[in-house]
Amino acid sequence: MNPFKPLDDKKLSWFHWKSLITTGMGVFTDGYDLSSVGIVLLTVLSSFGITQKSSDYVLYTSLISGSALIGAAIGAIVFGLLSNMGRKKFYGIDVTLLTIGAILQAFVSNPLELVLIRLLLGIGVGADYVLSPMIMAEHSNAKDRGKIIALGFGLFWGFGATTAALLYLALSAINLSPDLIWRIVLASGAIPAASVIYLRRKIPETARFLGRVKGDIPTLKNVVKEVTGQEVMISKDLKDYNSFSYYFSKYWRKFLAACILWFLFDIVAYSGILFGPSLIAKSLGINSGVFQLYIEAIFTIPGGLIALSLIDRVGRKPLQIIGFIGMALSLFSFSLYKDFAGLYFSPLIAFAIYGMNNFSSQVGPGSVSASGMLGVELSPTKVRGFIQSLTVASGRIGAGLTSFVFPALFNAYGESFAVGFLGSVALVSAIITLLFIPETKSKPLEEASGETLLEEERIIK
Repeated sequence: MNPFKPLDDKKLSWFHWKSLITTGMGVFTDGYDLSSVGIVLLTVLSSFGITQKSSDYVLYTSLISGSALIGAAIGAIVFGLLSNMGRKKFYGIDVTLLTIGAILQAFVSNPLELVLIRLLLGIGVGADYVLSPMIMAEHSNAKDRGKIIALGFGLFWGFGATTAALLYLALSAINLSPDLIWRIVLASGAIPAASVIYLRRKIPETARFLGRVKGDIPTLKNVVKEVTGQEVMISKDLKDYNSFSYYFSKYWRKFLAACILWFLFDIVAYSGILFGPSLIAKSLGINSGVFQLYIEAIFTIPGGLIALSLIDRVGRKPLQIIGFIGMALSLFSFSLYKDFAGLYFSPLIAFAIYGMNNFSSQVGPGSVSASGMLGVELSPTKVRGFIQSLTVASGRIGAGLTSFVFPALFNAYGESFAVGFLGSVALVSAIITLLFIPETKSKPLEEASGETLLEEERIIK
C-alpha cells in the first residue's frame, strides 16, 4: 500500500483548516508588510525630508521598497537548504523574524535604519514562502490541494494587504500625525506574525519528509494516523537515495520554467504593490490608502475567490494562462487610455481598467505561481525545499529588480511606457506557461512531481 494514499484521500478536516490558519497567517503578514510600505512610502520619505526634488529620492524609494524583497531572496535560499533537515525544525523562526522586524520599524531614526530592518524582516518573509506552502502541500489531500494553497498563500496575502489599507485609513481619520501613522502601520505587522509562533512549533512534521528524506517509518506512521485516523502498513524502506543531480538532469526544464514565471510575475505584480498606492494613485488623484483598499476589495479578493472555485476543476495551467493574458490586456489598455483619452479621460475608468490587472492576477498566477504551487507540486520530495527556495528567490529578485526599474522607467519615460512594459512581461509569461508547465490538478504529489515514475524507473534498472 502507498503510505501516503490516506493523506491523498482524506477529506478536508479540522486538521487541514487548523494547518491552513497556522501557515496562512504568515502569508497574511507578508501581504501586510509588503503592501503597507507602498501605502506609507511617500509619508515615510517626507518624514525624513526626502521629496521628489531631492537627489536621493529615487534611491531611497527603491531601497525602502526593495530591501525586504532582497532579504526574502536570502531567506528563501537559506531556509530552503535547511528544510531537508526538517520541514518543522525551523518553522516558527520565520514568523519570529517577521515579528521582530515589524516592531523595530517603529523606532527607526533615519531611512538607512529602516532599509536594514526591512532587510531582516524580508529574511523572515523568504523563509515563510519556502516552508509554509511546502508543509501545507505535503499535509494536504490531492483533490483539494490547489484551493488550500491558493487560499493560504494567495488570498490570505490579499487579506493582509486589505488590513494594512484599513488601518492606514482609520489612523488617518483620527488625525494622528503622519510620522506616527506610518510607524504604527509598519509595526502592526508584528501582531499576525506573533499570533502563530506557538502553533507553528506544534504542527507535526510531514509524513513525506519523514519517509522520503529522513527514512523514519515509526514517526511517519504516527503522523499519518494523527492526520487521517488510519493505520498504515509499511514493509519497505521509503528513503529516497537518488541524488540532487539525478532529479535536476531529468526535470531541469520545468524547474527553470517555474523560477522564470515567478520572477516575471513579481516584476509585474510588485510594480503595482510597491508603487500603485504612490505613483499610480497620485497620477489618478486618489488617496493611497483608498486606492489600496479598493484594489484589494473590488479586484484582488474577488479574483482570488474565483480561483478557489476553479483551480481544482479547471486546473492550474489554464487559469495561469488566462490570468497572464488578462493582466497584459489590462495594462496595455490602461497605458493607451492614459495616452489617448484626452478630454474624455476619467480617473474612475482608468482605475477600473488598472484594477482588472489585479483581478486577472489573482484569478491566475497570483494563486498559482505566486502561491508557491509550482515549486512544491513540480519537484520531488527530496529536492522540494531547494527547488521551492529557487522559485521564491527568483520571485523576490524580480520584485527587488522592479523596485529599482519601475520608478526609474516611470520618471524617465512616463507612466504609460512603464505600465506598457509590464503588459509585455505578462504576455511573455502566458506563453512560457503554455509551453513548459504541466498540469498537476488532483494528482498526488509523487505523481505530479514525477517522483513515482523515476522511482519505478530506478527499480526496473
